[in-house]
Amino acid sequence: MMELKAIIVEDEANSREILRNYLAKYCEGVILLGEAANIEQGLSLIQNQEPDLVFLDVEMPFGNAFDLLEKIPDRSFETIFVTAYNQYAMDALNHHAAYYLMKPINIDELVKAVEYVRAIKEKENALEGQVLKARPIKAEGKITLPQQDGFQVLEVGEIYFCKADDNYTEIYLEKKKIVVSKTLKYFEDALQPYPFARIHKSYLVNVSEVVKYKKGKGGSVILSNGKELSVSASKKAELLSYFQ
Repeated sequence: MMELKAIIVEDEANSREILRNYLAKYCEGVILLGEAANIEQGLSLIQNQEPDLVFLDVEMPFGNAFDLLEKIPDRSFETIFVTAYNQYAMDALNHHAAYYLMKPINIDELVKAVEYVRAIKEKENALEGQVLKARPIKAEGKITLPQQDGFQVLEVGEIYFCKADDNYTEIYLEKKKIVVSKTLKYFEDALQPYPFARIHKSYLVNVSEVVKYKKGKGGSVILSNGKELSVSASKKAELLSYFQ
């Protein structure tokens, strides 16, 4: 089992104590490197200790979790948000956090969150620097693209990735780009039978064209045509599941 080096950033002493005790009692293989009571302490601790995992309270005096994360643009740790305010859930999951825990902390959810992060870190470490080959699922089939003067039929395997542009989607092929007046969600649904992964709010990628994975803020992938695309923290596990 891979050990996870962890840090707690939480302004309430009682909440830190509860989480510290839960981790020690119920989460095997988690090594607590330190605790911080505010943003500045948390930033210093993260920069000095280089953790795998940070438990981060969303609302703290003199700033919030997002302020802290924005000060570490290229980060290799995963974040689990811990908060009583569920209005942050969508922003957390879409951009910054691997997992989201509500207070009071449920032990089963805590264990699930830790194991989720452990699985991501193990897969990342195994894939880092390798030339990737997706599990043998072929992107074979056709998709119909609605256009102003009718429609166009396209081979699914010709698509490298799709990029959101408000209510339009840009479809990138080897040597050209097609713009279609449909949302990225439309193409996410239409391409669901094929090996396409939503890796970011803006990107839907043909997994067969992914040749390299780079660790970082959320990570990024490099496609066979050399294009590098960002991966959101919350989308990382789905993408990594496509690879051996």
